[in-house]
Amino acid sequence: MTPRQVHALMNDAGIVRNRSKIEGTILSAKGYLKIMDEGPGFSKFLWDFMDGKPKINQFKTTASVPASTPLSIKISKELSARGFKFVGPTIVYAFMQATGMVNDHLVTCFCHESCAGQRRMPRLKAK
Repeated sequence: MTPRQVHALMNDAGIVRNRSKIEGTILSAKGYLKIMDEGPGFSKFLWDFMDGKPKINQFKTTASVPASTPLSIKISKELSARGFKFVGPTIVYAFMQATGMVNDHLVTCFCHESCAGQRRMPRLKAK
């Protein structure tokens, strides 16, 4: 993005107008595009950390669910090394939960079993 485009974003009331976050988003987008250009894609890049299979946890209380894990720390460091910004271990772990890389539904949750059935990386169509 050009400096003029960044300036326009700083004046956009519809987004968070923080220069660091805007510039971080641009750097993260560049990191994403580089991963996409270098190999089989971003999804495979992430799922390779999991050997293609989600981690199915067996938590009984919300207090047992971690904010980050050694794996989210590892992924965070790798993303940071590739130019991503605002990808700390807690953010990465929340992303892993949201995308099904880890199943942190409590064992008493009706979703736990159905989410546990998704046991591998989704199949991706070739480019």
